[in-house]
Amino acid sequence: MKKLLLLSLILISSYAVSAIKDKQRQVLRHVVLFGWKPGTDPTAIDKVVTAFGDLEHKIKLIKAYEWGVNNSPENLNNGLTHCFTLTFNSEADRDAYLIHPDHKALVALLNPAPDKVTVVDYWTTK
Repeated sequence: MKKLLLLSLILISSYAVSAIKDKQRQVLRHVVLFGWKPGTDPTAIDKVVTAFGDLEHKIKLIKAYEWGVNNSPENLNNGLTHCFTLTFNSEADRDAYLIHPDHKALVALLNPAPDKVTVVDYWTTK
């Protein structure tokens, strides 16, 4: 009986340690998708892309950044063309980013405003 209890405790503690390690490997992704009105000045779009990229160097809470332009052949992007993905270690870091003066300056730069905007945040899982 003692062996069964000991084995159960070992299995439970092993599972708990594994769950903690999985949580430590998770990161929070902040995905922003923009779609621009036809005829939007490419220079204005380039300014937004550059400003978004500069945030990674200005806001240390951002752990990773990448961006790209849609090239899917499925035609399911609903007019969204530009995708920006930022990685954070916590919701608190993401929340601090949202109110950071440099992020607010980026938002103010969105003139002309994108025709469409979608934002999705999620914790990574495997």
